[in-house]
Amino acid sequence: MFNLDPRLAGDTLLVGELPLCRVLLMNDAQYPWLILVPRLADVVELTDLSDTDYQRYCAESRAVAKAMLEVYPDAKLNIAALGNVVSQLHIHHVARFNNDAAWPGPIWGKHPAIPYDPEQANALVKQFQTQLSIKEGS
Repeated sequence: MFNLDPRLAGDTLLVGELPLCRVLLMNDAQYPWLILVPRLADVVELTDLSDTDYQRYCAESRAVAKAMLEVYPDAKLNIAALGNVVSQLHIHHVARFNNDAAWPGPIWGKHPAIPYDPEQANALVKQFQTQLSIKEGS
């Protein structure tokens, strides 16, 4: 049974569900940042996915990347699966800009998160739901 890691649940806002992955918005207004988490139990590495699920993950990751670049056309997109703190497989999709708080270095551990204000978070979640054809509440 799939259970979202409590740290991911605490640090993110739900965007919705794709066929394989849950889409989460990192609650840090410094960087536009979506996270894909396959809704499968005990998956730590990409190699833990079946061939079919890996192909589905790649397609969903590409869709998320395209959606982010539609919303942020001037961004340099960073995509990474680190797992040093949270071992559950989750893949970060981060839009970076040459004027962001951590540029040009990595974002991890650079600055404390600055949560979105509720209106901004709601608007961004709805925008990504539209870009990804996710129905609200899914």
